[in-house]
Amino acid sequence: MNDQVFNTLSKTTISISLLLLLQVVSGGAAASLPRRISFQKGFTQLFGGDTNLLRSDDDNTVHLHLNQYTGAGFKSSNMYNHGLFSARIKLPSEYTAGIVVAFYTSNGDVFEKTHDELDFEFLGNIKGKPWRFQTNLYGNGSTHRGREERYTLWFDPSKAYHRYTILWTSSKIIFYIDEVPIREIIRSPEMGSDFPSKPMALYATIWDASSWATNGGKYKVNYKYAPFVTEMTDLVLHGCISNPIQDLSAYTCMEIDQQLETIRYNNITRKQKSAMKRFREKYMYYSYCYDTLRYPIPPPECVIDPLLRQRLKENGRPDFGRRHHRHSRKGSQVLSSKMYDIEDED
Repeated sequence: MNDQVFNTLSKTTISISLLLLLQVVSGGAAASLPRRISFQKGFTQLFGGDTNLLRSDDDNTVHLHLNQYTGAGFKSSNMYNHGLFSARIKLPSEYTAGIVVAFYTSNGDVFEKTHDELDFEFLGNIKGKPWRFQTNLYGNGSTHRGREERYTLWFDPSKAYHRYTILWTSSKIIFYIDEVPIREIIRSPEMGSDFPSKPMALYATIWDASSWATNGGKYKVNYKYAPFVTEMTDLVLHGCISNPIQDLSAYTCMEIDQQLETIRYNNITRKQKSAMKRFREKYMYYSYCYDTLRYPIPPPECVIDPLLRQRLKENGRPDFGRRHHRHSRKGSQVLSSKMYDIEDED
């Protein structure tokens, strides 16, 4: 067997082993989640009217449509001071360039200049190319210190539902896909107010982000493929319901905070830790922690992995880097936040 064949077989074996590990972890016994909540009990519509936001008869599933007239979105009826936020989501298929599906927490409607935010943002693509997605966090309006990471997936998110979860406690933030933790941020004193600390609501939206979402705006939404439909079901809201304009005492949310510290999603197992490491090594293609052009000294919460540092180079990406701006669609408004130079490769 020559070296070329051996190297090809080795790479194939590694890829298959990683895929099997992620499938075993994500397809294992479901983690203990708080009870799901119906749309009527937990949420209110943001935009989209009667035609672009459709609810199932049992009120546990929501279809969000994007057409040439509008997108759609909803938010939780309450705001939460820490919590677990989760949904099973199926994304649009075929040609999805220019589309953003967002599942995130924010308090930007209340604290416009000092808002907190935790994001899953799914970025559409041209036909035959995979969806990409990014996670991000802001604390106290720290949009000039974005902490974004970008990834691809090990499955087609348009073929079946997958669960996406954000856990936010007083000490950490963990993003999950199914049972796989893909990102963990441990709070450090040096982060200060950059760690989200004010009550937030949960949002879900689909909207036209042609100006930046796919290859820096190279590919736009093509409405001959409309409507674009994302489905969300089995929604979970579990946290301390809070009034954002009232000061919280140290004891107001103590019981819920203690619950969040002990639930399974807060305690990553050894197998999950291994799956997260492998996911990040294979599927993460940008991280601010490794972008030394932007941050010569990594932000305090960054834990540097030598293998990732070698792969992601000095700009946090394998071999590309340009720019876009992030937009959040709330109602009929489009709100912009400055982001740093990131653009996906073709």
